[in-house]
Amino acid sequence: MKVAAILLLCMALFHQGHSNSCQGRCGYGIDTSYSCQCNTACERYNDCCSDYYTLCKEAALSCNGRCGESYNAQNPCHCNSLCPQYNNCCSDYSTLCNAVVGPTSCNGRCGESYNAQNPCHCNSQCSQYNNCCSDYSDYCSTGDSGATITDAEIKSLSETLFALDTNKASASQLILDPQALVADSQTSSQSDLSSRPLYKFVDENALFSRPTYAALLNLFDNYKRITGQAESFTSQQLTEQETFLKETMLNTELGRELFAFLYTKGVYKSEAEFIEDLKNMWFGLYSRYNGAMDSSGFEHIFAGEIKGGKVSGFHNWIRFYLLEKRGELNYYSHSFNGPWSNYPDVLGLQFHWDGYYKQVGSAVIGCSPEFDLALYSLCYIARPGKYCYLSLGGKQFIIQTYTWDNSSYGNGKKYIGSAYPVSM
Repeated sequence: MKVAAILLLCMALFHQGHSNSCQGRCGYGIDTSYSCQCNTACERYNDCCSDYYTLCKEAALSCNGRCGESYNAQNPCHCNSLCPQYNNCCSDYSTLCNAVVGPTSCNGRCGESYNAQNPCHCNSQCSQYNNCCSDYSDYCSTGDSGATITDAEIKSLSETLFALDTNKASASQLILDPQALVADSQTSSQSDLSSRPLYKFVDENALFSRPTYAALLNLFDNYKRITGQAESFTSQQLTEQETFLKETMLNTELGRELFAFLYTKGVYKSEAEFIEDLKNMWFGLYSRYNGAMDSSGFEHIFAGEIKGGKVSGFHNWIRFYLLEKRGELNYYSHSFNGPWSNYPDVLGLQFHWDGYYKQVGSAVIGCSPEFDLALYSLCYIARPGKYCYLSLGGKQFIIQTYTWDNSSYGNGKKYIGSAYPVSM
């Protein structure tokens, strides 16, 4: 009994001596027996110990002694081989950890200067010297343009375009009613779990009167949704295609910013070349079924199609709203809701379109037509057929693009097969 009492007394004295310090406690969960805390939550609740920032925060912001450690959600930044992919490395990761973790990937390294210490390289000359990292083509190549566009440049440009999207919907102009959220395993059940429409209110007077919205609306009725039925366009409809491209890409600061970037990278020599290539890329016809010239990148992504008895493509929020308003589309549920609190946001949707089901139709919600077109075009030009990693408001956003490989335009350039937000 005396020994037990002495042990308890010692523990109590030790606890008392350390209750106001983070010594040996950094990252621990909340413990109410202590008078102050030593994890990231303490900043929110204003109950950090006085030495938290010295002992815990400064250490957590550095990779010193942490290279290759396992992921810990409590840490504000990370020091493992996956942090470049998720853009959450500590600022000194490349300095302290490359030798430990090993710079064997081009993730986050495209275009870097040559360093003889690295086992493989990610600059424009590595192909010549046969010393590229194995994933160089995944992260650093650009497809048809021949220019090198790095992951960092794509993320930086996407943040700029995000800030320039002044035509996006505000919270008062667009009100959603998402209702049922389902697991990925439930998306194939075709269960209508939402009794009300997804779109509770859209301020058409404010939004649809804007030139880029009006130009997009003029295009939706130009297509036959069933694949296998050849598309043909009148002179008026061809003019509508050109108007849409000029309004979105030449008459907005956002579109001009995209062109300026691609111009400096040597992808296009003039605005005329830029618009002509987008016209072929987006509106050029090819065959998805039975040899008929029945499809294009625009029709597939913005308008949506029916192929094989189900909805194919369909990744535009304005198209969804208009069809739902007319009673031709029935919203069932959503399986993904992005981390953004304002527009644009991303949703993964389940719905029936006049008798045909879409298991997961992801879309950027509330953005302007020029923002949609600019991001998809950027990703298709820079990362054709691959994941394209962007950043919107400091949060990672991924677009998957697909090339159409069965036919081409110009000097072997490939049409857009598909592009959509990754919802997972």
